Amino acid sequence: MRQFSIGEQAFDEDASELRARLEQAYAERLRPLCRCKDPPLPMYIARVDGLHLIKRMPLSGRDHDPSCPSYEPPYELSGLGSLMGNAIQIDASGKALLKLDFPLTKKGARTPSASSPEASEAALRNETKKLSLRAVLHYLWEAGELTEWRASWTGKRGWGRVRTSLIDAASQMITRSGPLSDIFFVPEVFHQEDREGIAIRRATALTPAHASGPGPRKLMVSVAEIKAFAPARGGQKIAVRHLPFPLMIEEGTWKRLSARYETELELWRSSEDFHLIMIATFGISGAGIASIEEIAMMVVNENWIPFESIHEQHLLERLSRLKQKSTKGLRFNLSREQPVVSVTMPEQRPAPVALFIVPPGASGDYEKALAEMIEARPEITAWVWRVAEGEMPQLP
Repeated sequence: MRQFSIGEQAFDEDASELRARLEQAYAERLRPLCRCKDPPLPMYIARVDGLHLIKRMPLSGRDHDPSCPSYEPPYELSGLGSLMGNAIQIDASGKALLKLDFPLTKKGARTPSASSPEASEAALRNETKKLSLRAVLHYLWEAGELTEWRASWTGKRGWGRVRTSLIDAASQMITRSGPLSDIFFVPEVFHQEDREGIAIRRATALTPAHASGPGPRKLMVSVAEIKAFAPARGGQKIAVRHLPFPLMIEEGTWKRLSARYETELELWRSSEDFHLIMIATFGISGAGIASIEEIAMMVVNENWIPFESIHEQHLLERLSRLKQKSTKGLRFNLSREQPVVSVTMPEQRPAPVALFIVPPGASGDYEKALAEMIEARPEITAWVWRVAEGEMPQLP
């Protein structure tokens, strides 16, 4: 059982008095310490659904003892490894300083940039100095612990919980323009009985996105679930769940988006159980129209776990029935031409297990990079499914 220190006091994880102490520590901005190691490791307190929960600091999972629930395998197995210390820097307070490769202001007419397929593929290959828009979405998902799953959570993760986790994650991130939370918007779950309160909170949250006279206009960053696409004059409009108005997107941007995310769109359309998640920079004109500047997307399953192929979804489906925790690996800035861990099983004994999926037609360079990745982590057991060779191997 985990133990935490808060101030001069120590608590077992299930201590009845811990809840009241967490509420007090949250108000006082105190950091709990996880005592799985000596010296203890700093954590932070998040408020989720009215409860105060202890969560690990950004990217500190591998510092915990392997027997601790906060432990995570090394981030070098995913696309996060190449970004640490470059595009993502953790300061003394535990905040993550993000270097972005997309603008948070708009100057005059929009010009195509990372939205084009060619530019996107180049940016998503080996870039380590800045975060693409997709990489920010992946980092929010990872920092919000939305990549983790175990069978006991079935039916307990809806958009409300996803939203809270994303907002908590964003509160630990800073951009060159300031705290990400200042410009971060995630639609609130709509409840008819609270429609007026939701409308007021939404209007307040969207204030920074409104045009305010001449000069560069500030943009906001939104993460939301896409409900549908529909034609509009000169472009497309995106209907977003829990949002009463669409987001507009220019025709040229829409064509580039469709080409860049053809796989994600195909997967999303294949099952009603899947969700399409977008991250976008956007602004609101003087006429009150919300328009997207840049956008990236990913598809997630019914448990809100991201996946990039139907084979990976089959693996996630098998793992979702297990009591053990599984953690999804994400690409961040890496292209599909480079291997990343699909899923890790950190609680597996005698050693954590890293599960890799080799897609059909993988090149020799892909296989070489995978072998080097596995050899670099002898403390972790590798499981490999080469799709071209047949059915999924037996799970550990």
